[in-house]
Amino acid sequence: AQSQPEASASPHGQNSLTPKRQRAHTGKIIPTRSVSEPRLSRQETMTDPIAFFITWPTYGTWLPGDARGWIEFKHGWQIPDPSRELEAHLKMNEDACVLEVPARTVVETQVAETCRFRSWFLHAVNCRSNHMHVVVGAAETNPKKIRTDLKAWCTRRLKQQVDPNRENWWAERGSIRWIFDEESLEPVILYVRDAQDRKDRET
Repeated sequence: AQSQPEASASPHGQNSLTPKRQRAHTGKIIPTRSVSEPRLSRQETMTDPIAFFITWPTYGTWLPGDARGWIEFKHGWQIPDPSRELEAHLKMNEDACVLEVPARTVVETQVAETCRFRSWFLHAVNCRSNHMHVVVGAAETNPKKIRTDLKAWCTRRLKQQVDPNRENWWAERGSIRWIFDEESLEPVILYVRDAQDRKDRET
């Protein structure tokens, strides 16, 4: 596996995808599962996604049982469960991770650097106080490896530049959505880049 200066990320398996766009975007976003979130079409006859829409929360900010609903591994979307949320909170090793603006800048810069190094095409990235969105095309790469590498490198940079004492920055997993065509890709990029700005102006 290739390595970047000062650190390396663990390799995972591979799948196939073909990035097609030639433009990168950065900007604001809104939390996962907003009612305005664009729907992605997944056609069973298409085997090569052109990009992945990857989201993950920061540590402790979206626990199992959360009042907003939550996703259980391999079981999908679940209704709120206050008892389970309390149980998850009591098991936390650190306070919930809320990223201030300087930390978000570190994260976005590192995502762009890792994508350049890995030869992945970064369509859009936005780090918020309690979650992260990335839209990326990466030929012949398992999307779970993309997520793992990005989280690992962002963690290293945050420990170097923001807080060397914090151990837990991100939730264990996150969501991965496959994008198969330009028609689906465009609204996802706009969602990541512009949706939060629009929401802020309307409130």
